[in-house]
Amino acid sequence: MKTLYRHIFAQFQKGIPAVSTDMITEKARASAWFEDLRNQICAAFEGLEDAQNTGPHADLPAGRFERKPTKRDNGDGTDAGGGEMSVMRGGRVFEKVGVNISTVYGTLGEAAQRSMKSRTGMDGITEDPRFWASGISLVAHMRSPKTPAVHMNTRMFWTPHGWWFGGGADLNPMLEVPEDTAFFHARLKDACDAHDPTYYPRYKEWADEYFMIKHWNEPRGVGGIFYDDHNTGDWEADFAFTQDVGRAFLKAFLPVTEKHMFESWTDADREIQLIKRGRYAEFNLVYDRGTQFGLQTGHNPEAVLMSLPPECKWP
Repeated sequence: MKTLYRHIFAQFQKGIPAVSTDMITEKARASAWFEDLRNQICAAFEGLEDAQNTGPHADLPAGRFERKPTKRDNGDGTDAGGGEMSVMRGGRVFEKVGVNISTVYGTLGEAAQRSMKSRTGMDGITEDPRFWASGISLVAHMRSPKTPAVHMNTRMFWTPHGWWFGGGADLNPMLEVPEDTAFFHARLKDACDAHDPTYYPRYKEWADEYFMIKHWNEPRGVGGIFYDDHNTGDWEADFAFTQDVGRAFLKAFLPVTEKHMFESWTDADREIQLIKRGRYAEFNLVYDRGTQFGLQTGHNPEAVLMSLPPECKWP
């Protein structure tokens, strides 16, 4: 992992401009893309709810997203951005799914500054801790134990000292089906290979290490890709890559869900699902960077903790 981080940091530092601009146009484009991607995903997920008109839970009303704005302040009542939660609960296919977007800004607190410096070696963040961040974050907990849970996020982060993109997606089946794992990874690999053939193996390795529940020494799921501090020095290229990662998500996840959502399951399958969800909750509360950053920077805790499952179990 140390070798991987050295490569990422060298790549990142090489791309930092001598004098960073405010990048107003680039920020607006990134923020608009995350909103557009949110709309695409929500429409596709509601389409799955409509399609589940036979089989398990077909008697339930088709799920629909409820949207709720979120606000953030700097601790003194001044505006620091916010976003919008889109959450569906109790659907035919999705027991709980959230697709959140946000654009936040302000100054990083001491804990966030330390995290930034440890990851990027960005010593200047202490003297000028301003930041801007925008992104989309998705977690889906499925009704059926036969359909895998999933996570996806992409984001852009800016400081006066540089900018970068991050994100990825990973699949979390209750009972792994190797063909599904291979299909999901292949779609992510296609997105990566369109930009750089080194991206997929590098970011798959990072996902394998990042999504490890260390205190149990077990992976959270079957992996995917994870990247952060991604700055090649070419903003357009890096933005295009991040967009393709977002587009690849539906190509990777929808067919896997459609394949299994009409299958029946047993009480034993549900028990496994609830225990797996407990592990998922442990990871998000203990290790997840997004959870830590959101809580450290004062974002709406309801939005930050949207990723937690609706029901889980610890045996």
